[in-house]
Order: sequence, then C-alpha cells, then structure tokens
Amino acid sequence: MTAPSQPVADRHGAGRRAAGHRTIAALLAVSAGAGLAACAPTVSLQPAEDAASPACAAMSARLPGAVAGAGRRSTNAQATGAWGTPASAIITCGVSAPLVSSQTCITVGDVDWLVDDSSAPTYRFTSYGRDPAVQLVVDGDAVNGNTVLNDLADAVGAIPATRRCT
Repeated sequence: MTAPSQPVADRHGAGRRAAGHRTIAALLAVSAGAGLAACAPTVSLQPAEDAASPACAAMSARLPGAVAGAGRRSTNAQATGAWGTPASAIITCGVSAPLVSSQTCITVGDVDWLVDDSSAPTYRFTSYGRDPAVQLVVDGDAVNGNTVLNDLADAVGAIPATRRCT
C-alpha cells in the first residue's frame, strides 16, 4: 500500500466527505430495505454529477454480472451498479476526482484506489488518478473488498489513468 505524498485536498472539500457518508447511509438503507422487500430487484440510487460522461458509459458497459460471488442487481441511476441481496457493493461513476489525498492508496488490478475505512466494516473506495472518478461502497461483512476491487478493475480501467499513487 502506498499513499499519495501530498495532503488532503479536493474540489469539494467537506461536501465530498458528506456525499460519501450519504452513500454509506444509502448502502445501509438499501441493505435494510432489501431485507424487508427481497423481491424488489431494483436498487434506488442517485447518479453522480458527471454520470453522463462518455468515460462513465464505457465503464458501465464493462460492469460484471457478479463481484465476489454476489450477483448484479438492477439500479435506477445512470452509471451505477449494485451487487448482492441485500446490496453489498455499490459503484457510482462520475464523482469528483480527488486531486491529492493523505488517505491510504492501494493498487488493485492496475487501478489506484483511496481507502476510507472510517465507517468500517463499510468501506468507501474512490478511484485515484481517473477523471471522472468512481466511488465504490462495500459492506465488508458481506463481501471481501479486495475481491470486489479486483472484479471491477477491468470496468474501472476503461477510464484512462492520468495520475498514479506515489
């Protein structure tokens, strides 16, 4: 694991962190709701600001049918994906690309990810060095985060890398 060498800074500051916490809350709400209505196949999500970008379309077209053994679910938002019942991995393309960060940065399948473990066992991974960025929220109690990252590397790799973790 390596971390970028510069301090935390991004285009949206605390707003981005708040959005990440809303995503985590949405994952937990979706998980709870899915337990009550297991027959509801669609996961309700909000698209990210740049979800309509061609890069997100390329990523979306490559999303796999399963990650870490969890089957793909339908979503109602552009450039998103969900896996598991209840949803245990949710991906959103089109989030603001972090410029630099002091968060731990890991590389899985040639994709760099910033790791936010502040809500463990729910983890938020944000792609680093790709614009638009991709955010992945994983319920670590249900699926292995590293396996999910590996299974999504080809899809996220469709967005060209412009920077790498150092």
